[in-house]
Amino acid sequence: MNIKQGLLIGCIAISTIAVKAQTKLYHEQYRPQVHFSPQEKWTNDPNGMVYYKGNYHLFFQYYPKATVWGPMHWGHAVSKDMIHWKQLPIALYPDKLGYIFSGSVVVDEKNTSGLGTKDHPAMVAIFTHHDPVGEKNGTVNYQNESLAYSLDEGKTWTKYKSNPVLKNPGIKDFRDPKVFWYAPGKKWLMSLAVKDRIAFYSSPNLKNWKKESEFGQMIGAHGGVWECPDLMPLKLNGKDYWVLLVSINPGGTNGGSATQYFVGQFDGSKFTPVSTKTKWIDFGPDDYAGVTWGNTGNRKVFLGWMGNWLYANQVPTVKWRNAMTIPRELSLEELGSDVYLASNPVKELKNITAKTIKLNAKDLANGNNIFSVIKQNLGQYRLKFKTDQLANYSIVLGNESGEKLIIGFDKKNNHYYLNRTNAGRNDFSKIFTGVAYAPRIDITPSSDLELIVDQSSIEFFADGGLSNLTGVFFPKKPYTRLSILSNGMELKDVEITPLKSIW
Repeated sequence: MNIKQGLLIGCIAISTIAVKAQTKLYHEQYRPQVHFSPQEKWTNDPNGMVYYKGNYHLFFQYYPKATVWGPMHWGHAVSKDMIHWKQLPIALYPDKLGYIFSGSVVVDEKNTSGLGTKDHPAMVAIFTHHDPVGEKNGTVNYQNESLAYSLDEGKTWTKYKSNPVLKNPGIKDFRDPKVFWYAPGKKWLMSLAVKDRIAFYSSPNLKNWKKESEFGQMIGAHGGVWECPDLMPLKLNGKDYWVLLVSINPGGTNGGSATQYFVGQFDGSKFTPVSTKTKWIDFGPDDYAGVTWGNTGNRKVFLGWMGNWLYANQVPTVKWRNAMTIPRELSLEELGSDVYLASNPVKELKNITAKTIKLNAKDLANGNNIFSVIKQNLGQYRLKFKTDQLANYSIVLGNESGEKLIIGFDKKNNHYYLNRTNAGRNDFSKIFTGVAYAPRIDITPSSDLELIVDQSSIEFFADGGLSNLTGVFFPKKPYTRLSILSNGMELKDVEITPLKSIW
């Protein structure tokens, strides 16, 4: 064999190894096939979500050296449809001012900051610098707000030379800035998590900030620190409202982490709720720190972190840890004298749907295994049905090892539930097992249901997205059974749709 032949054979061998490695990537045990997860290592909160020049940008809390939380970076991924994702190089690294905690990204089209030009506006990231040394030394002002900017549509980033731009006044928790342009006032507005409340700031240029007001000290759930706020306008029947998202940890409705919301009015300075009732965007244990994409006009699309701080560092994945929810379209619904926030899977999910299979009463009789009926086992799918008179039902996902994940409705207690007591591995956390509940919010006798099931997660949307439950699970073997026990309740328009892998 001559040198040229040896080089050729060597290249073929290396290429084959690369192909095999790529084939294994994103197909590990428990790896989500229709949700974003990083190629490897740790992730938590979605950050900096913004739409610009045909791309949905997703930045995310990321630690590239381990599958547990560590010094935070901003990972980066882009998508044309919020479903298929391409992971890009890390956008922001820790520096002498600290770790890169959560924040947001805006497109400075008017060049108010002077960091770009009107012809080539800068993408500006507003984030929390978290100083671990100051925290360790017992100071209270170790979290401050800083800027970074990109002049090449997010490919590379430069940190602002005069960081931080909003200094901590002496509050232990001072973080997670969510910024948007408030056109009526011709100013930027920031929602900032400040211990047990949200503070609103304004700025003409993203550099100089003035405090406007506070909200929430004695309103809503307060079982833990408030985090990751997001303020946005939404219409209902032609009337303008504002919605404020606030994540809380611990103190969630089913323990640990969860996201509450408030519907009200905002006058450019002060937020006033229409109701002080505590409401949750998702009652499940694994939907946290969610915010919406900026720069999308009247459309508001939410993305959450599919995790819970009670056990997120311990879930039994190997190469990567944690994923995001399905993107969800937000809308308002009026029930009685109150206004609620609904969230449902985005229409773009159709980009990965295979042919829908209709099911009839015979197919579902006696708790038949739907996978046997359709003659295929599905790893990820969408299940939907309706009913005119809501009564007890349960949907059971199971495997040959006897593990079961059960989700359903309990009419007596008027709530939906997610039971993962015997759903699979739970040895990593004593807190992981148990049942999560979602009270039925709708007041009509009819109901609808939609499930998005992936390799290790389930997202449950009931009553038009008013009562939602999200949870992760880790069966020792894949679920090969799917059955619906309706106890005589008539189910209408039952259909199951296989979902294609986004990878």
